[in-house]
Amino acid sequence: MRSNLFWLSDEQWAQIEPHLPKDVRGKARVDDRRVISGIVHVIKSGCRWCDCPPEYGPPTTIYNRFVRWAERGVWERLFRERAGRGRSTETQMIDATHVKAHRSASGAKKGEQNQAIGRTRGGRNTKIHAIADAKGRLLAILLTGGEAHDCPPAQRLIRRTKAAKKILGDKAYDSAELRQWLINRGTKPVVPNRSNRKQPFSFDKKSYKQRHHIENAFCRLKDFRRIATRYDRLARNFLASVCLVAALVWWIQ
Repeated sequence: MRSNLFWLSDEQWAQIEPHLPKDVRGKARVDDRRVISGIVHVIKSGCRWCDCPPEYGPPTTIYNRFVRWAERGVWERLFRERAGRGRSTETQMIDATHVKAHRSASGAKKGEQNQAIGRTRGGRNTKIHAIADAKGRLLAILLTGGEAHDCPPAQRLIRRTKAAKKILGDKAYDSAELRQWLINRGTKPVVPNRSNRKQPFSFDKKSYKQRHHIENAFCRLKDFRRIATRYDRLARNFLASVCLVAALVWWIQ
């Protein structure tokens, strides 16, 4: 057996197995632990699904089970339920990062705009929006096209977490409306003022220094090559990859 292959540990499998579908019927199939190890290998190495090593089982089995469970929301629920056990109410941080879309990500039936792919000066890309706790562990994730501004999806993303005492964000989140909404929620916005703001808001520079933790979190996500570059046509499948990796990196030991 090759040493560069990924295999779920006993501890990881014990935490993942309860979240998997139980209504499995039909002929004998490749066991789920082996298949999920293969899925993670593909996401981490960046290889094509058809090039998944045979040690994990038939490549079509690996791909079909990943897609089928993505459609059923298995990977998103796994992330939400595991991350929900560690939600911090002290300090959170919000940010977004661009992911370039490979040409193989084009061609979805409903069009790229409906699959969180947009066009910017850098070309076709997707934006991952996320919230992290004070330790840089992701708590909530959503996707938009790369041309989307950071601020509009912020409220939708923040609602997915418990209200924190303070939330850190860069100048992209300097919106009077968002600031007031956070205050009404019981959260102190720690956001620097834009240079053109005529009446600056107070700004906690000391707390803001912690914001690098979420930037580090995005770097960890992009250590997985199929997240650093998007190859999936469907936003659902790309989000499933991000959620599975986030669960493994931060919430499944």
